[in-house]
Amino acid sequence: MIEHSFLIKVCQIRFKSAAVKAEALQGQQQRRHDARRHAVGPCHVTGIARKPVHQKDPAEMNRPIISTVFALLCLLSGVLGDSLTVLRSPPYVTFQDGQWPISGEKVPDLVALTMGFSIREDLDWPGLAAGSLFQRPRANALIVVRGLDTLDFPKNISSYPLENPVPFTLDSVANTVHTLFADSTPVVLQLAPSEERLYMMGMANTVFEDLPVTLQQIRGRLSQDGSVLTSLPLISLSRNNEADLLFLSEVQVLYDISALLQKHKHLAKDPAPDLYSLELAGLEEIVRRYGTDSPQFADATRILTSALQKFADDVANVYANNAVVEVVTVKTFEAPLTRKSRSILQTTNEGSLYNLAYKYDYDYAVVFNIVLWLMIVLALAVIVISYNLWNMDPGYDSIIYRMTNQKIRLD
Repeated sequence: MIEHSFLIKVCQIRFKSAAVKAEALQGQQQRRHDARRHAVGPCHVTGIARKPVHQKDPAEMNRPIISTVFALLCLLSGVLGDSLTVLRSPPYVTFQDGQWPISGEKVPDLVALTMGFSIREDLDWPGLAAGSLFQRPRANALIVVRGLDTLDFPKNISSYPLENPVPFTLDSVANTVHTLFADSTPVVLQLAPSEERLYMMGMANTVFEDLPVTLQQIRGRLSQDGSVLTSLPLISLSRNNEADLLFLSEVQVLYDISALLQKHKHLAKDPAPDLYSLELAGLEEIVRRYGTDSPQFADATRILTSALQKFADDVANVYANNAVVEVVTVKTFEAPLTRKSRSILQTTNEGSLYNLAYKYDYDYAVVFNIVLWLMIVLALAVIVISYNLWNMDPGYDSIIYRMTNQKIRLD
């Protein structure tokens, strides 16, 4: 996106300089012609008078070219680049139509907002409209695809440009789910097959206990019956190439997760929301091995697009259209601008040698104010009630005190 805006500015500067040079040249030629006429004298006829011909200004002649080039550059800047695509969303989670860019580091906040959770800082992004306070999605599935800018999804699906594609995780959202629904059994699955990175929490340990997660397990799954090697048209993809097998292994994981979700539909009845996060890097290996103009890349893109759409349909079917499914496509992740560092006072042991205090939660201030003012109100209420009881006159307040008199009047 930055390179495209820079090209647009360079083109504008060059065309403006060309128009200025053309105007200067035309003015110089006119001054030379006037000097020749004055040099021969006022009474000398230098030639036959002709009707002046109105020539177009060079700036006017270049204006259509400038507009065309500018429009093409704007079109390229809007089409090319990383993207965030929303494949499925319930009716009460509304994504606005428009080309509003979102930063890669804000994607976890966007996922948290779609699930109805609060975030530390407000997300100033008009793509997500305010939703219902009484409805929240039953699940959210985010798939990150590395190796290309965008996939050929249907045109009626909401898609937004992605800026600053830094690596991110949904750990904050997973911690929120675990904190708010500690008594329930949410399903939290975060998986990156190419890096053999896995995190499961709650019911995920039971539901996905048979899911192949390591590359060796997935390779063994490809050789079994019902694998993608026998059901998908591979065409130019080979079963003997490591890059092709890595890509097909990730597609196999998508199909296996869909099959397990179809088998455990009771997950949607649990009150706790579920979270799925997958990172697919097989297409990046295809690009590195064959290039973007190869038939292998075209076939892999077609297979992955179909697999993602099927995965989104299966998730929406299991959760009765109460799930949000997003796809983030990045050509490559940029390195974070801030350097990751670790304080020398940090320690992993609970019994710290430095006697460090525990970290406060960001809800600490809210809870502290609620407890503080509630205790103040209760203390004032006890004081007022005690004062009124101490100064109460039994003779005027209740018949109970009058009935204690030994001489009772009988009317």
